[in-house]
Amino acid sequence: MFQPVNGKFEMPSLPYGMADLAPVLSQETMLFHFGKHLQTYVNNLNAALPGSEFEGKSLEEIVKISDGGVFNNAGQILNHAMYFLQFKTPVMGNAPTGEIAKLIDRDFISCENFQNEFQAKGAGLFGSGWVWLSLTDSGKLVITQEGNAQNPITKGLKPLLTFDVWEHAYYIDYRNRRPDYLKSLWSIVNWDEVNKRLG
Repeated sequence: MFQPVNGKFEMPSLPYGMADLAPVLSQETMLFHFGKHLQTYVNNLNAALPGSEFEGKSLEEIVKISDGGVFNNAGQILNHAMYFLQFKTPVMGNAPTGEIAKLIDRDFISCENFQNEFQAKGAGLFGSGWVWLSLTDSGKLVITQEGNAQNPITKGLKPLLTFDVWEHAYYIDYRNRRPDYLKSLWSIVNWDEVNKRLG
């Protein structure tokens, strides 16, 4: 999905403005989290690629086969790109639609059960990392906790939705209230994008 352009990875092009996710994610948070943190990972990975075995490979390929600093930067670019590209302007009562809604009802009984479990896994992850909704080879939805720069693709899963639980993702707007941050994100999830990832 994420290919280098002229040998380098570029910042994702967002389908919304930096202030458009407020009050869920403020413009200040976006400027720091997207504009500075993600840009640093992109810069670091691009600096490590020339002459390496990873040159010319997709981001997903690099995440699957790398380790150390290359893995950390590639994983964080992939994770952050999926995180930021899954959002849209806030909608009250925003709920899953289409095929993902059917799968959530099948595997979690209800959207409320799914969201409660997802939030609990995110709030309960010790330290820094990500909570993910992914699809198994057998077509079942699973929620996983991934520490640091890990991504479910390293476990053979197909990632569909993620919430970032690194402190820099929420501290400006929510301070230490990680559960409040996680709960608020549902109003900006673009379920059309999640359905595309199912495809």
